[in-house]
Amino acid sequence: MNRVLAHTGAKYPIIQAPMGWIARSQLASAVCKAGGLGIIETSSGETEACKEEIRKMKYLTDAPFGVNLPIRFLKDDAMLRFVCESGVKFVTTSAGSPAKFIAPLHEAGIVVYHAVPTVDAAMKCVEAGVDGLIVEGTEGGGFKNPEEVGTLVLLQAIRAKSDIPMVAAGGICDGKGMAAAFALGAEAVQMGTRFVSCAESPVHHNYKQAIVDAKETGTYVLNKKSTPCIRALKTERTAAIHEAGLMPDDTFARILDLYFGGDMEAAVGLAGQTAGLIDRVKTAKEIIDDTISEFFEITSRLGNLASARNFG
Repeated sequence: MNRVLAHTGAKYPIIQAPMGWIARSQLASAVCKAGGLGIIETSSGETEACKEEIRKMKYLTDAPFGVNLPIRFLKDDAMLRFVCESGVKFVTTSAGSPAKFIAPLHEAGIVVYHAVPTVDAAMKCVEAGVDGLIVEGTEGGGFKNPEEVGTLVLLQAIRAKSDIPMVAAGGICDGKGMAAAFALGAEAVQMGTRFVSCAESPVHHNYKQAIVDAKETGTYVLNKKSTPCIRALKTERTAAIHEAGLMPDDTFARILDLYFGGDMEAAVGLAGQTAGLIDRVKTAKEIIDDTISEFFEITSRLGNLASARNFG
């Protein structure tokens, strides 16, 4: 059996990324109802609001869902303790070492996957006892490792060293990307930009349209010489940051004005290179149904080629 499906309990091996402020019950429940695994974010730092979003999920859907714990951004252990007592069965950790989190999460019966951008980070997590990895290539949006490694290379490099379950993230928004990831050892995919731009996403239409309008070259990797390094949509603001080389301290001060007010110059609109592949807003169900259909069309064709020992 697919190990990620066994760990998550979802119908399909498609996970929605935990975008700060965005990955809350409205979006996550829509993904769950469509057969994927919705994830509730906690990176916003709004502890009480995020707790309430986790509670809401239990009323919005009977399907399983997960929570992300971004270690570096948690003010204290309040969210960890809440998640351990919440009945949630799947957690992704990120932004730091998961070592101290694994024991309490496992004691609560929770499966733990950690997000990694390099082979070295992956091996440390395997040694620490994680149950699986979110393998994040540089194509993805949001916080990135300044040493850029693409998803296709990273999947192969990690699989060469470990048989741990892997979820491919970065550069995937459809069945073609999913099939490629599975060919390299992944057992699921995580999508961020694709779900940010979906109909049930709570962000402003301007943000969704900016993703739809973007080309494959429509993002910058910013702040590579400092922290955090991020991938964001090209705008006048991000062009200035890219030229300067460093992000001003107030870069994220008005992020909610961008996300929910639609002012694309108020902050930086995080997005991955898949923005260049997304040509319209779809519902979460359309995204997941189309992805699964395309995945099986491609793998069926490849299976026929393998059976025939013919390249077509």
